[in-house]
Amino acid sequence: MKKNLTHFTKSGDAHMVNIHSKDITPRMAVASGKIYMSATSIKKIKDGSHKKGDVLGVARIAAITASKKTSDLIPLCHNINLASVSVIFKINASKKYVYCEANISTSGKTGVEMEALTTVQVGLLTIYDMCKSIDKGMKITDIQLELKKGGASGEWRRTK
Repeated sequence: MKKNLTHFTKSGDAHMVNIHSKDITPRMAVASGKIYMSATSIKKIKDGSHKKGDVLGVARIAAITASKKTSDLIPLCHNINLASVSVIFKINASKKYVYCEANISTSGKTGVEMEALTTVQVGLLTIYDMCKSIDKGMKITDIQLELKKGGASGEWRRTK
């Protein structure tokens, strides 16, 4: 059975889904991703010697800002009042990547999956921007939703 795509009208026109009659419930989402880079870039980020300053601090602020701008970037996303945004970075020097994880929550009528995914992507893009003078070959990968809770569909968790 074909499921209806809710971002399209019966005539096929794109529209923002009407959430007026949905209940306000607690909702949260966790997303993650990685940026692979040279050992030199990893070392400069880790020891704070990058000429542009605190790479992960700037990336965290950019990521949080992006979470609040998701509806400006993704045309059919609703503007959501976020209750909390947490962004963590973990450096894996041996495998030469920085891992980013975003955890976002709200009480609302729609979920925050897109906000979590946007947060991770912009955080990693900011790392790329700050390190591209050293390493243009960086690779952003594995952007994915890990967990979502709330709403009519309940809980979903990545099982890998």
